[in-house]
Amino acid sequence: MIPYGKQAISQHDIDAVVDVLKSDWLTQGPKVPEFEKTVCAYSHAQYGTATNSATSALHIACLALEVGHNDIVWTSPNSFVASSNCALYCGAKVDFVDIDPDTGNMCIDALTSKLEHAYSNNILPKVLIPVHFAGQSCDMQAIAQLSEQYGFSVIEDASHAVGSKYQDLPVGNCQFSDICIFSFHPVKIVTTAEGGMALTNQPELDKKLKLFRSHGITADKLQLQNETDGPWYYEQQALGFNYRMTDLHAALGISQFLQLDQFVAKRNQLASYYDEHLISHPHIKPLKQSENVYSAYHLYVVRVISATPDIHRQLVTQLRSKNIFCHVHYIPIYLQPYYQEKGFKAGYCVNAEAYYHSAITLPLFPALTQQEQEYIVETLTESVAALEIPTQ
Repeated sequence: MIPYGKQAISQHDIDAVVDVLKSDWLTQGPKVPEFEKTVCAYSHAQYGTATNSATSALHIACLALEVGHNDIVWTSPNSFVASSNCALYCGAKVDFVDIDPDTGNMCIDALTSKLEHAYSNNILPKVLIPVHFAGQSCDMQAIAQLSEQYGFSVIEDASHAVGSKYQDLPVGNCQFSDICIFSFHPVKIVTTAEGGMALTNQPELDKKLKLFRSHGITADKLQLQNETDGPWYYEQQALGFNYRMTDLHAALGISQFLQLDQFVAKRNQLASYYDEHLISHPHIKPLKQSENVYSAYHLYVVRVISATPDIHRQLVTQLRSKNIFCHVHYIPIYLQPYYQEKGFKAGYCVNAEAYYHSAITLPLFPALTQQEQEYIVETLTESVAALEIPTQ
């Protein structure tokens, strides 16, 4: 079975983790801050807070921006549930902005229209969480302009976009956002086995992020509120969580970052092959790549034009039966039973739903061979032809 995604682990990665196992520190040692500096240097952000997952990073990002009860957070329906759950953890209300089906990213026109309506009804969001779907940045400059106009904060969910660029600058620099989130899950661009990071250029947000990451506790003498009792003294100043990354995970991340540009270049090469062989097909449409964007290609997604939900289901099933583990990213978040219980119904974001019933994620990872790609393209096109999809 050819998986849709797979980590690439080198001997250098293994040696880096073994070195930590032989050291004096397994958890909160020197590797975590070293990893934070590595990611900041690459992304041009001033501060980084490593966490045990991107979900944890999203949660503390909301807390750092003081998201609380009765606040409103907007995000994309075309994402994993963590992109909206993070706001619910804080007691906030969640809403969704429809997508551009050609890119899978949040639609700026839909966002503008929704903000105008929300402003007139006094229900503006406190925070917007755009998701850089499949490795391609959203139009962050346009989003930043809207944030200034309407007064909301921005958390970039760049879980898919480590190593990507927007306007020739690395995603993660926070030029157009308050906080940017990376994921280091094994199927992402680089991995720490499991982990995430919150990046920011604002020192006060950085202090809050680090406080919430570690039980709300600090031993920093400059931040203590009371007289110290001695060199062992620490204070809990907020209700935080144990969201810390270990030195084992950080060491793997540092090693993986040495290969990041190589991984992304390979992913772009593989994506170009798919584009070249699928772009002219009457029923298969790869996602559109926006101008001023260099995608990290966490995912390679095609849409099957004119496919019904039944044809879509048959196609995915057929490909899997032929040892191609294609996938579907994503079921619109609000169609999940938990969100339906909150009042969301089918038809809420028509573009996201139409996209969902036509999208297929094809295998894409650095070790994917040309022979495997040839087999995937041939099998996909033959399967689509056999289903006799009507021409638009």
